[in-house]
Amino acid sequence: MLQGHQSWVFPSKPTILGTSAVVGPFEGKGPLASDFDIIHGDIWMEQDSFEKAERLLLEEACDKAIEKSGVEKGSLNFYLAGDLINQITPSSFSARTLSTPYMGLFGACSTSMLGLALASQLVDSQAAEYVIAGTCSHNATAEKQFRYPTEYGSQKPPTAQWTVTGAGAAVVGKKGTGPRVIRATMGRVIDMGMSDPFNMGGAMAPAAVDTIQAHFRDFGIDASEYDVIVTGDLGRVGHTIASDLLKKHNMPIPEEKFFDCGMLIYGDDPTVFSGGSGCGCCASVTYGHFMNRMRNGEINKMLVIATGSLLSPLSYQQKESIPCVAHAVAIEMGEGGMSQ
Repeated sequence: MLQGHQSWVFPSKPTILGTSAVVGPFEGKGPLASDFDIIHGDIWMEQDSFEKAERLLLEEACDKAIEKSGVEKGSLNFYLAGDLINQITPSSFSARTLSTPYMGLFGACSTSMLGLALASQLVDSQAAEYVIAGTCSHNATAEKQFRYPTEYGSQKPPTAQWTVTGAGAAVVGKKGTGPRVIRATMGRVIDMGMSDPFNMGGAMAPAAVDTIQAHFRDFGIDASEYDVIVTGDLGRVGHTIASDLLKKHNMPIPEEKFFDCGMLIYGDDPTVFSGGSGCGCCASVTYGHFMNRMRNGEINKMLVIATGSLLSPLSYQQKESIPCVAHAVAIEMGEGGMSQ
């Protein structure tokens, strides 16, 4: 159901029946390690290419989410997925093994909440009974495609971020115990003319703020509505910019409830520069860490704003600026707690 100009409200409150988070070895050494379902020991994951390893991450995340949901794989109506690689091949190739009607998505690093919002809309509108949404990223594949070969060892500026090797998936259904998706706001593309691929946080921050403003406006609420408000992967630089912009627009979010997945996943590790990024960043932190916090009763209601930079190697080579987008999904704890 449309609410305001660019938001949806879900009267049936679709349930997140099961989620999973699968990561690489570096992520497994961070402060959120206990929240991940699978931690791989090396970035190759016994595959002969990094792209195949990324596909494996997503396949494992989907399998684990389905297992935890208690839903039979054959009962899934649709599979929504996307990633950063050309033609979203890891996602499309993972659909071969899932054998579920597939819809490929591209929202760059905003894909996790884009998928969750669309899955919830399908279930709420009775277009589906069960939908699985997932996304993934891999540090080595992203470096190779968007920056320099990993072996090159180029120096990066302090604004740079570290692409997360990880994947996350969620199974959404009509009924069940667990967190419920109550509303969503779909973001506009915002381009402030930035063209530095090593400052994604700065480029995406205005898009995150625009979507947060739209969410508050469409529902007539403010930050007090939520226990936690978390962005996808702005990193330290982008998070500071977003906080300042929200204050400027008289929509401040208290520091104690405003988080960023890119800042959380690696903690204070200086080797990641400004923090984490990639489709797998918001997906693994939200479907791992924050779902666990909801299950443990630490959080009752939260808003997740996944952010994405919609550039490509071609657009960068043609000296285009970086258009960005952010999608927000509001989740509340359902009655009876979360079974998985």
